[in-house]
Amino acid sequence: MHKYILRRLLLLIPVMLGVSFIVFTMMYFTPGDPARIMLGESAPEADVQRLRDDLGLNDPFFIQYGRYVKNAVVNQDMGRSYITKRPVFDEIAARFPNTLKLASMGVLIAVVIGVPIGIISATRQYSLFDNISMVVALIGVSMPNFWQGLLLIILFSINLAWLPSSGFDTWKHMILPAVTLGTSSAAIITRMTRSSMLEVVRQDYIRTARAKGQKESVVINQHALKNALIPVITVIGLQFGYLLGGAVLTESIFGISGVGRLMVDSIKSRDMLVVQGGVLFIAVTFSIVNLGVDILYSFVDPRIKSQYK
Repeated sequence: MHKYILRRLLLLIPVMLGVSFIVFTMMYFTPGDPARIMLGESAPEADVQRLRDDLGLNDPFFIQYGRYVKNAVVNQDMGRSYITKRPVFDEIAARFPNTLKLASMGVLIAVVIGVPIGIISATRQYSLFDNISMVVALIGVSMPNFWQGLLLIILFSINLAWLPSSGFDTWKHMILPAVTLGTSSAAIITRMTRSSMLEVVRQDYIRTARAKGQKESVVINQHALKNALIPVITVIGLQFGYLLGGAVLTESIFGISGVGRLMVDSIKSRDMLVVQGGVLFIAVTFSIVNLGVDILYSFVDPRIKSQYK
Protein backbone atom coordinates (compact mmCIF):
# COMPACT_ATOMS: atom_id res chain seq x y z
CA MET A 1 0.00 0.00 0.00
CA HIS A 2 2.79 2.44 0.90
CA LYS A 3 4.60 1.75 -2.38
CA TYR A 4 1.37 2.28 -4.29
CA ILE A 5 0.76 5.65 -2.59
CA LEU A 6 4.35 6.73 -3.20
CA ARG A 7 4.12 5.74 -6.87
CA ARG A 8 0.90 7.74 -7.28
CA LEU A 9 2.47 10.77 -5.63
CA LEU A 10 5.47 10.55 -7.95
CA LEU A 11 3.12 10.46 -10.93
CA LEU A 12 1.91 13.91 -9.85
CA ILE A 13 5.19 15.38 -11.08
CA PRO A 14 4.65 14.84 -14.84
CA VAL A 15 0.97 15.72 -14.40
CA MET A 16 1.84 19.05 -12.82
CA LEU A 17 4.48 19.78 -15.48
CA GLY A 18 1.99 19.04 -18.24
CA VAL A 19 -0.76 21.14 -16.67
CA SER A 20 1.58 24.04 -15.97
CA PHE A 21 2.94 23.99 -19.54
CA ILE A 22 -0.52 23.96 -21.11
CA VAL A 23 -1.87 26.75 -18.88
CA PHE A 24 1.29 28.84 -19.27
CA THR A 25 1.11 28.48 -23.05
CA MET A 26 -2.56 29.47 -23.17
CA MET A 27 -2.00 32.54 -20.97
CA TYR A 28 1.14 33.51 -22.93
CA PHE A 29 -0.69 33.63 -26.27
CA THR A 30 -3.89 35.14 -24.87
CA PRO A 31 -4.37 38.73 -26.08
CA GLY A 32 -3.71 41.42 -23.51
CA ASP A 33 -0.70 42.97 -21.82
CA PRO A 34 -0.45 42.62 -18.01
CA ALA A 35 1.87 45.63 -17.83
CA ARG A 36 -0.60 47.80 -19.74
CA ILE A 37 -3.43 46.60 -17.51
CA MET A 38 -1.44 47.39 -14.37
CA LEU A 39 -0.45 50.90 -15.50
CA GLY A 40 -3.63 51.81 -17.34
CA GLU A 41 -4.41 52.52 -20.98
CA SER A 42 -3.12 56.10 -20.76
CA ALA A 43 0.35 55.14 -19.45
CA PRO A 44 3.34 56.11 -21.60
CA GLU A 45 4.79 53.33 -23.73
CA ALA A 46 8.22 53.76 -22.13
CA ASP A 47 6.78 53.05 -18.69
CA VAL A 48 4.98 49.99 -20.02
CA GLN A 49 8.15 48.58 -21.57
CA ARG A 50 10.10 49.28 -18.37
CA LEU A 51 7.53 47.38 -16.33
CA ARG A 52 7.58 44.51 -18.84
CA ASP A 53 11.35 44.28 -18.40
CA ASP A 54 10.99 44.28 -14.61
CA LEU A 55 8.38 41.49 -14.77
CA GLY A 56 10.39 39.49 -17.31
CA LEU A 57 7.58 39.62 -19.87
CA ASN A 58 9.94 40.51 -22.72
CA ASP A 59 11.95 37.30 -22.28
CA PRO A 60 11.42 34.39 -24.70
CA PHE A 61 8.64 31.91 -23.95
CA PHE A 62 10.78 29.02 -22.67
CA ILE A 63 12.87 31.30 -20.46
CA GLN A 64 9.70 32.63 -18.83
CA TYR A 65 8.32 29.12 -18.38
CA GLY A 66 11.61 27.76 -17.02
CA ARG A 67 11.85 30.62 -14.54
CA TYR A 68 8.27 30.00 -13.40
CA VAL A 69 8.87 26.26 -12.87
CA LYS A 70 12.18 26.88 -11.09
CA ASN A 71 10.63 29.38 -8.67
CA ALA A 72 7.67 27.07 -8.01
CA VAL A 73 9.84 23.99 -7.35
CA VAL A 74 12.94 25.43 -5.69
CA ASN A 75 11.51 28.41 -3.83
CA GLN A 76 7.88 27.23 -3.51
CA ASP A 77 6.97 30.59 -5.01
CA MET A 78 4.26 30.85 -7.67
CA GLY A 79 4.83 34.57 -8.04
CA ARG A 80 2.86 37.61 -6.98
CA SER A 81 -0.45 38.83 -8.27
CA TYR A 82 -0.10 41.65 -10.79
CA ILE A 83 -3.17 43.33 -9.31
CA THR A 84 -2.98 42.91 -5.51
CA LYS A 85 0.82 42.42 -5.28
CA ARG A 86 0.23 39.58 -2.81
CA PRO A 87 1.79 36.09 -3.20
CA VAL A 88 -0.34 33.86 -5.41
CA PHE A 89 -0.39 31.06 -2.83
CA ASP A 90 -1.75 33.44 -0.19
CA GLU A 91 -4.51 34.58 -2.56
CA ILE A 92 -5.55 30.97 -3.22
CA ALA A 93 -5.20 29.82 0.41
CA ALA A 94 -7.41 32.66 1.63
CA ARG A 95 -10.27 31.56 -0.65
CA PHE A 96 -9.86 27.79 -0.72
CA PRO A 97 -11.74 27.15 2.58
CA ASN A 98 -14.94 28.56 1.05
CA THR A 99 -14.53 26.40 -2.06
CA LEU A 100 -13.81 23.31 0.05
CA LYS A 101 -16.82 23.98 2.27
CA LEU A 102 -19.10 24.51 -0.74
CA ALA A 103 -17.86 21.36 -2.52
CA SER A 104 -18.18 19.25 0.65
CA MET A 105 -21.74 20.40 1.26
CA GLY A 106 -22.61 19.80 -2.39
CA VAL A 107 -21.23 16.24 -2.32
CA LEU A 108 -23.00 15.53 0.97
CA ILE A 109 -26.34 16.60 -0.51
CA ALA A 110 -25.62 14.58 -3.64
CA VAL A 111 -24.83 11.40 -1.68
CA VAL A 112 -27.80 11.74 0.67
CA ILE A 113 -30.15 12.16 -2.29
CA GLY A 114 -28.51 10.06 -4.98
CA VAL A 115 -27.54 6.80 -3.24
CA PRO A 116 -30.92 5.99 -1.58
CA ILE A 117 -32.90 6.88 -4.70
CA GLY A 118 -30.56 4.77 -6.85
CA ILE A 119 -30.95 1.78 -4.52
CA ILE A 120 -34.75 2.05 -4.43
CA SER A 121 -34.93 2.47 -8.21
CA ALA A 122 -32.80 -0.65 -8.74
CA THR A 123 -34.85 -2.79 -6.35
CA ARG A 124 -38.09 -1.55 -7.95
CA GLN A 125 -37.03 -1.54 -11.57
CA TYR A 126 -39.60 -0.18 -14.08
CA SER A 127 -41.93 0.87 -11.27
CA LEU A 128 -43.52 4.32 -11.14
CA PHE A 129 -40.90 5.49 -8.64
CA ASP A 130 -38.10 4.22 -10.90
CA ASN A 131 -39.49 5.96 -13.99
CA ILE A 132 -40.07 9.27 -12.21
CA SER A 133 -36.66 9.26 -10.50
CA MET A 134 -34.85 8.54 -13.77
CA VAL A 135 -36.69 11.35 -15.56
CA VAL A 136 -35.82 13.75 -12.73
CA ALA A 137 -32.21 12.52 -12.79
CA LEU A 138 -32.02 13.12 -16.54
CA ILE A 139 -33.32 16.66 -16.04
CA GLY A 140 -30.78 17.21 -13.25
CA VAL A 141 -27.90 16.05 -15.45
CA SER A 142 -29.02 18.25 -18.34
CA MET A 143 -29.77 21.42 -16.32
CA PRO A 144 -26.88 23.96 -16.27
CA ASN A 145 -25.81 25.00 -12.79
CA PHE A 146 -25.89 28.72 -13.52
CA TRP A 147 -29.49 28.51 -14.79
CA GLN A 148 -30.62 26.47 -11.80
CA GLY A 149 -28.88 28.88 -9.44
CA LEU A 150 -30.65 31.86 -10.99
CA LEU A 151 -34.01 30.08 -10.69
CA LEU A 152 -33.38 29.33 -7.02
CA ILE A 153 -32.46 32.97 -6.37
CA ILE A 154 -35.63 34.20 -8.09
CA LEU A 155 -37.83 31.75 -6.16
CA PHE A 156 -36.35 31.63 -2.67
CA SER A 157 -34.59 35.01 -2.43
CA ILE A 158 -36.72 37.41 -4.47
CA ASN A 159 -40.25 35.98 -4.47
CA LEU A 160 -40.36 34.15 -1.12
CA ALA A 161 -37.56 36.09 0.64
CA TRP A 162 -36.62 33.00 2.66
CA LEU A 163 -32.90 32.82 1.89
CA PRO A 164 -30.16 35.35 1.02
CA SER A 165 -29.07 35.52 -2.60
CA SER A 166 -25.34 36.11 -2.05
CA GLY A 167 -22.59 35.69 0.50
CA PHE A 168 -21.27 32.71 2.42
CA ASP A 169 -21.26 33.82 6.04
CA THR A 170 -24.06 31.81 7.73
CA TRP A 171 -25.73 28.46 7.11
CA LYS A 172 -28.60 30.25 5.36
CA HIS A 173 -26.16 31.67 2.81
CA MET A 174 -24.83 28.16 2.13
CA ILE A 175 -28.14 26.48 1.31
CA LEU A 176 -28.81 27.76 -2.22
CA PRO A 177 -25.26 27.34 -3.64
CA ALA A 178 -24.89 23.91 -2.01
CA VAL A 179 -28.24 22.76 -3.41
CA THR A 180 -27.30 24.13 -6.83
CA LEU A 181 -24.11 22.08 -6.90
CA GLY A 182 -25.48 19.05 -5.07
CA THR A 183 -28.56 18.36 -7.17
CA SER A 184 -26.68 18.04 -10.46
CA SER A 185 -24.17 15.66 -8.86
CA ALA A 186 -27.04 13.78 -7.17
CA ALA A 187 -28.52 13.03 -10.59
CA ILE A 188 -25.25 11.46 -11.78
CA ILE A 189 -24.81 9.46 -8.56
CA THR A 190 -28.43 8.24 -8.76
CA ARG A 191 -27.95 6.88 -12.25
CA MET A 192 -24.64 5.21 -11.39
CA THR A 193 -26.01 3.67 -8.17
CA ARG A 194 -29.03 2.26 -10.00
CA SER A 195 -26.91 0.84 -12.83
CA SER A 196 -24.40 -0.74 -10.45
CA MET A 197 -27.10 -2.19 -8.19
CA LEU A 198 -28.98 -3.68 -11.15
CA GLU A 199 -25.82 -5.48 -12.24
CA VAL A 200 -25.19 -6.87 -8.75
CA VAL A 201 -28.74 -8.00 -7.85
CA ARG A 202 -28.73 -10.33 -10.88
CA GLN A 203 -25.70 -12.25 -9.62
CA ASP A 204 -25.95 -15.86 -8.42
CA TYR A 205 -24.91 -15.15 -4.82
CA ILE A 206 -27.83 -12.72 -4.45
CA ARG A 207 -30.27 -15.42 -5.56
CA THR A 208 -28.56 -17.84 -3.15
CA ALA A 209 -28.94 -15.40 -0.25
CA ARG A 210 -32.64 -15.01 -1.01
CA ALA A 211 -33.07 -18.76 -1.37
CA LYS A 212 -31.61 -19.23 2.12
CA GLY A 213 -34.39 -17.08 3.52
CA GLN A 214 -32.43 -13.90 4.19
CA LYS A 215 -34.49 -10.77 4.69
CA GLU A 216 -34.63 -8.50 1.65
CA SER A 217 -33.09 -5.64 3.64
CA VAL A 218 -30.13 -7.86 4.58
CA VAL A 219 -29.70 -9.03 0.99
CA ILE A 220 -29.70 -5.47 -0.34
CA ASN A 221 -27.67 -3.71 2.36
CA GLN A 222 -25.08 -6.37 3.25
CA HIS A 223 -24.69 -8.40 0.06
CA ALA A 224 -25.67 -6.24 -2.89
CA LEU A 225 -24.78 -2.71 -1.81
CA LYS A 226 -21.24 -3.51 -0.66
CA ASN A 227 -20.36 -5.05 -4.00
CA ALA A 228 -22.02 -2.22 -5.93
CA LEU A 229 -20.17 0.55 -4.10
CA ILE A 230 -16.91 0.53 -6.09
CA PRO A 231 -18.21 2.41 -9.18
CA VAL A 232 -20.39 4.59 -6.95
CA ILE A 233 -17.38 5.65 -4.85
CA THR A 234 -15.50 6.39 -8.06
CA VAL A 235 -18.25 8.71 -9.26
CA ILE A 236 -18.53 10.41 -5.86
CA GLY A 237 -14.78 11.05 -5.80
CA LEU A 238 -14.81 12.43 -9.34
CA GLN A 239 -17.77 14.65 -8.52
CA PHE A 240 -16.00 15.99 -5.43
CA GLY A 241 -12.91 16.82 -7.47
CA TYR A 242 -15.09 18.36 -10.16
CA LEU A 243 -16.90 20.54 -7.62
CA LEU A 244 -13.59 21.73 -6.16
CA GLY A 245 -12.57 23.02 -9.58
CA GLY A 246 -15.90 23.45 -11.32
CA ALA A 247 -17.78 25.70 -8.91
CA VAL A 248 -16.69 28.75 -10.93
CA LEU A 249 -20.13 29.82 -12.14
CA THR A 250 -21.84 28.97 -8.86
CA GLU A 251 -19.38 31.08 -6.87
CA SER A 252 -19.80 33.95 -9.31
CA ILE A 253 -23.61 33.82 -9.25
CA PHE A 254 -23.90 33.69 -5.46
CA GLY A 255 -21.03 36.12 -4.79
CA ILE A 256 -18.87 33.59 -2.94
CA SER A 257 -15.21 34.47 -2.49
CA GLY A 258 -13.74 31.14 -3.59
CA VAL A 259 -11.00 29.86 -5.88
CA GLY A 260 -13.34 29.67 -8.86
CA ARG A 261 -14.40 33.30 -8.60
CA LEU A 262 -10.76 34.31 -8.03
CA MET A 263 -9.78 32.65 -11.32
CA VAL A 264 -12.64 34.32 -13.21
CA ASP A 265 -11.61 37.74 -11.91
CA SER A 266 -7.96 36.99 -12.67
CA ILE A 267 -8.76 35.98 -16.25
CA LYS A 268 -10.65 39.24 -16.75
CA SER A 269 -7.73 41.28 -15.40
CA ARG A 270 -5.10 39.18 -17.26
CA ASP A 271 -3.48 38.24 -13.93
CA MET A 272 -1.90 35.14 -15.45
CA LEU A 273 0.19 34.11 -12.43
CA VAL A 274 -2.95 33.76 -10.30
CA VAL A 275 -4.69 31.80 -13.08
CA GLN A 276 -1.73 29.43 -13.42
CA GLY A 277 -1.47 28.97 -9.67
CA GLY A 278 -5.20 28.34 -9.35
CA VAL A 279 -5.22 25.70 -12.09
CA LEU A 280 -2.17 23.94 -10.62
CA PHE A 281 -3.72 24.00 -7.16
CA ILE A 282 -6.97 22.48 -8.44
CA ALA A 283 -5.05 19.84 -10.42
CA VAL A 284 -3.11 18.79 -7.32
CA THR A 285 -6.30 18.71 -5.25
CA PHE A 286 -8.10 16.63 -7.87
CA SER A 287 -5.21 14.14 -7.99
CA ILE A 288 -5.14 13.82 -4.20
CA VAL A 289 -8.90 13.21 -4.15
CA ASN A 290 -8.48 10.43 -6.73
CA LEU A 291 -5.70 8.90 -4.64
CA GLY A 292 -7.98 8.97 -1.60
CA VAL A 293 -10.70 7.22 -3.59
CA ASP A 294 -8.28 4.49 -4.66
CA ILE A 295 -7.23 3.94 -1.05
CA LEU A 296 -10.88 3.84 0.03
CA TYR A 297 -11.45 0.95 -2.37
CA SER A 298 -9.35 -1.32 -0.17
CA PHE A 299 -11.64 -0.75 2.81
CA VAL A 300 -14.76 -1.48 0.78
CA ASP A 301 -13.43 -4.54 -1.07
CA PRO A 302 -10.64 -6.60 0.59
CA ARG A 303 -9.77 -8.16 -2.78
CA ILE A 304 -8.44 -4.83 -3.97
CA LYS A 305 -6.19 -4.50 -0.92
CA SER A 306 -4.59 -7.83 -1.79
CA GLN A 307 -3.73 -6.45 -5.25
CA TYR A 308 -1.77 -3.59 -3.67
CA LYS A 309 0.42 -6.16 -1.91
